[in-house]
Amino acid sequence: MSRRILKYAILGLLSKEDMSGYDITSEFKKAIGQFWSAKHSQIYVELKKLLEENSISQYIKMAGVKLEKKMYSLTTKGKEELRNWLLELDKNVETEKDIFALRLYFLKDIPTEEIPVLFNNQLKLRTEKLSFLKEQFSFHFGGEKNPLHLDAEALGHYFVLTKAISREENYINWLNKSLDIINKQESR
Repeated sequence: MSRRILKYAILGLLSKEDMSGYDITSEFKKAIGQFWSAKHSQIYVELKKLLEENSISQYIKMAGVKLEKKMYSLTTKGKEELRNWLLELDKNVETEKDIFALRLYFLKDIPTEEIPVLFNNQLKLRTEKLSFLKEQFSFHFGGEKNPLHLDAEALGHYFVLTKAISREENYINWLNKSLDIINKQESR
């Protein structure tokens, strides 16, 4: 099947409700941004392809007195493509891109005194991200700790958010253990 994952992300968003290109771009800055990213320009190129393929349709909606918004909606073909992709079984585990880990792979080329600086910077960034994710969790789910009370859409968001929180907690734990090793090596 096609590797145009952005296609399916957009189809999935449009399965929730009709959206403008701006609305779709905004969604990538919110919840979807915790596990998938796309640039504004990529989204509009993909929207054009989806229109050409008849996976989505477009109409004009008036916003206010003069402002016209191009709105996109899912077609029957788009719904079928999304459903087929959602039910497709993965054949491989995807490797997440991690620039920091790639830099560490070439650790021998990093000046020794700069290694703790890189780790501490990453620790700061990951701690801030974890704090943001926990705020999002609190905002969306409040005191609700029982996912059995959530509808399918909220449950999907719950799973993605708890995965992101777990990922950051594990990353922070790994960074702290790594910093311990670095500090012990420096004191030798």
